Amino acid sequence: MVEYYKDKELSELLKAMSDTTRRSLLTRLCQQGASRVTDLASVYEMSLNGISKHIKVLEKAGLVSRKTIGRTHLIEANLQQIALAENWFKELKSIWALRLEKLDELLKNGDI
Repeated sequence: MVEYYKDKELSELLKAMSDTTRRSLLTRLCQQGASRVTDLASVYEMSLNGISKHIKVLEKAGLVSRKTIGRTHLIEANLQQIALAENWFKELKSIWALRLEKLDELLKNGDI
């Protein structure tokens, strides 16, 4: 199971990835590399304030980082945090695999 101290991190990560706009932002940042906040806002036809709120959620989850050069804010994807969700999904998958194996065993033995 996921260690208890990582549970809050996982919740933040899943919350951040639950929104369509944030997933799209993350995908765009992975494909194009670091981007200015103003450029991202123009692509999404969203106010600078609106896009900044989405970016802050992604930052809180550790999915993006911000570099400030003068007055320019560059946002860059940080996918190391994705491993936390990947590991959780792998654990779920292994639990289901064990349950299916048990069901298969019961069916073969005629216990069901």
